Amino acid sequence: MRAILAGGGTGGHVIPALAIANELKKSYAAEVLFIGTARGIENRLVPAAGYPLQLVRVGALKNVSLMTRAKTAFDLPRAVWDAGRMLNEFAPDVVIGVGGYASGPAMLAAVVKHIPTLAFEPNVVPGFANRMVAKFVSGAAVHFEETAKYFRRAEVTGVPVRQAFFESPAKRGGTPTLLVFGGSQGAHAINEAMIRCLPELQRQAPGIHIIHQTGERDYNDALAAYKSLGESAEVFKFIDDMPAAFARADLVVCRSGASTVAEITAAGKPAIFVPFPRAADDHQRVNAEALAREGAAVVVEEMKLEGVWLAETIAALLGDARRLDLMSEAARSLAHPNAARDIAVMAARVAGLEES
Repeated sequence: MRAILAGGGTGGHVIPALAIANELKKSYAAEVLFIGTARGIENRLVPAAGYPLQLVRVGALKNVSLMTRAKTAFDLPRAVWDAGRMLNEFAPDVVIGVGGYASGPAMLAAVVKHIPTLAFEPNVVPGFANRMVAKFVSGAAVHFEETAKYFRRAEVTGVPVRQAFFESPAKRGGTPTLLVFGGSQGAHAINEAMIRCLPELQRQAPGIHIIHQTGERDYNDALAAYKSLGESAEVFKFIDDMPAAFARADLVVCRSGASTVAEITAAGKPAIFVPFPRAADDHQRVNAEALAREGAAVVVEEMKLEGVWLAETIAALLGDARRLDLMSEAARSLAHPNAARDIAVMAARVAGLEES
């Protein structure tokens, strides 16, 4: 089997793509080629994982200036042409689009050449690249049931995450522990709100322990704030072993990108989601609300992220063990432990290599 995985840009696209590639290699002895762009994190992660990477030149069309959109529109035909040349050279059995800048050109080229295609969509609302090809792809692997309506043929597979998240034990008793993070770079709005709410949080939740990943920018300010109040806390620029941090937490405050949402469900952790308000198509808010409807999370809009209110919300949840248990059960019910395998099976099926 020969497969191309196209797309990238962020870890939310590339990390699941690598999990899919690994499963294809394990289960189907697949030869895999990645297609990305020069600006994405795939340039670091894909070669490190041992896979070849080729690049097309294309930029963003959403949430950018008119000049940037014009440049992208100018570059797009050449990107489709270049992707088509890569498809001719590699001769894939299937092209899997994982979203991001390179996904659209590669998937369009595959559709034109009548090569089987599979779209992977981790968000409730598909990104621009997947919406562009939604009606033409051979199949789609989605995270949420409500996403299926955007595609002709879709299956709910979930998002591949590390097995360690599924093995995270339920925390019982001990010191009430809050985990705060905003992605690998941190989230400035969340960091600032936590610093502002610390005095009130001390009053309302005495004895709380906080594990806080701040990113580089806010690390010193956050560390000084915790020390000045004598708060029990561990402050990190980056947490290397996030599954272990999840295992220690009773409650998580975080963004609601697709990979984070999948990790929350895999670990069964109650969450306070603060969606990134400038995410494309407001997809983080929609992701967060999908979990909130199931009772697995509370959603706080960033513009309403006021210190006292945040402290009250954290304290109320940590003080209600029954509700935390129900939120944890609801989160785990939404998990998909076999996502990578199921997506690989779909890829083989649309390629005609496995029976439907």
